[in-house]
Amino acid sequence: MIKLTVIDRDDTEQEIEIPTDINLNLMEVLKASEYNILATCGGMALCATCHVQVLEGLEQLADVQDAELDMLDTLPDAGTDSRLACQLKVNEQLNGIKIKIRGEEA
Repeated sequence: MIKLTVIDRDDTEQEIEIPTDINLNLMEVLKASEYNILATCGGMALCATCHVQVLEGLEQLADVQDAELDMLDTLPDAGTDSRLACQLKVNEQLNGIKIKIRGEEA
């Protein structure tokens, strides 16, 4: 199991567990876990409504690709620890990370 900590917009903190063999991205997992994520573009890195701040474990994630960087550049509150949840494939790299949901609410 992959365990990660999610902090919602109201600072509620919860650990979630995800099966290692699930074929989803983090945005899909957050939506399935009933977090209020808009995800307007459906995971294509075109809207940035699944913006998360990686508070712990940023160094263990895959590098940011150009499409994701381009979207993050449009956000006034994006920082060097910002990622789009739709671009984070659920795998062992996510184990132990801590994120805060930053994107628009649905």
